[in-house]
Amino acid sequence: MLSKPQVKYIQSLFHKKFREVHGHYIVEGPKMAKEAIGLSPDHIEHIYACPDWFSSFDGDLGLLHEKGIRITEVEMEKISSLQTPSDVLVVLRKPKPRLPVEWKGLNLVLDGIQDPGNLGTIIRTADWFGVQHIICGSGTADCYNPKAVQASMGSIFRVNLLYEDLDIFFEHDISVPILASSLAGRPLSAEDHWKDALLVIGNESQGVREKIISRATHKILIPGAGHAESLNAAVATGILLYELTN
Repeated sequence: MLSKPQVKYIQSLFHKKFREVHGHYIVEGPKMAKEAIGLSPDHIEHIYACPDWFSSFDGDLGLLHEKGIRITEVEMEKISSLQTPSDVLVVLRKPKPRLPVEWKGLNLVLDGIQDPGNLGTIIRTADWFGVQHIICGSGTADCYNPKAVQASMGSIFRVNLLYEDLDIFFEHDISVPILASSLAGRPLSAEDHWKDALLVIGNESQGVREKIISRATHKILIPGAGHAESLNAAVATGILLYELTN
């Protein structure tokens, strides 16, 4: 049975302030729990689950014995952030981010992506296209927000995420092309192919800040045929990564 302090602690992790204080975050649901156990077993603090989930578990029984805590469906309702609670919730320690020694392949820079769902979808999309590192600038949502974690569908365990002041970050000597999405850019052509590059994606409504665009070596555009003002940031990321990897 969960104590009141345990319930209060788990509920506190739905808030960024307490995720930063404790250095922990939450994933929910069988798929996310399976990804966490398979990819980040050393970061797991506790696995809270209903009896049926324990009965169906087919992974590391030693880890389950050490970290597993059986709870009731009523208790799960108290600690879940989901409208329809699942039967498992995992508390994990945040990994320590690492700045790459050198930039290999295509990697992302996010300039103020505010919506957690968009951020999670971008992480998932980046993982699909083999992106290893995402630099998140000021104003970007917390990648450990429950909505971002759920939207990443497990990709948050495979992509290295760092939070940096982009004004300072771009002061460093970056030896690869910097590609900024911009309405003032030009469409990608068949001749455009960068094996190693940083792709900058801007805020959902404002785009990439002019100060950051001025650092870009190339400004690129997704041409449209309709009348929409702009594309969703996650959709734009997917299109650009597809074009750049093909």
